[in-house]
Amino acid sequence: MLLPTFAQEKEEANPFPFHAIAASPQIVQQLEAINLKFDEAFNKHDATAVGALYIPNAVQVTPAGTFSGREAIEGYVRDLFQRHNPTDRITKISYVYAMGGDMCAIGGWTVTIDGTNKFGGYLVNVYTPVYTTADATWKLRASVFKYQAGP
Repeated sequence: MLLPTFAQEKEEANPFPFHAIAASPQIVQQLEAINLKFDEAFNKHDATAVGALYIPNAVQVTPAGTFSGREAIEGYVRDLFQRHNPTDRITKISYVYAMGGDMCAIGGWTVTIDGTNKFGGYLVNVYTPVYTTADATWKLRASVFKYQAGP
């Protein structure tokens, strides 16, 4: 009986300071707009436009490897376009949480590869605010794409 009481007292004395907070509907709309731009650029095979949605030192983790920096991400995407001719990319967000000043989105994606093969999977995107003299916007700080596991 002493162990549960002790563990409970310890938890209350030193609570975990980080808690996800659901993002406002306005922020969710802003992030969905970025994902729509991503899908449009991806479907047009515009690696530069895809890269422009990331901050310069962003990280992208894919089944093909980890890519650090906007140039590396653009190179990976450009190579993907040349090798597999992906089309019909769709990204959907299921959850968005505020994590400090950043936003973390969890969702999924689908794409057609080489004209007939359908693929999809899960994603976790971290967006960070980027301030300009005129306005503030969101850019991708990190993205993780994972293929859906088989049945």
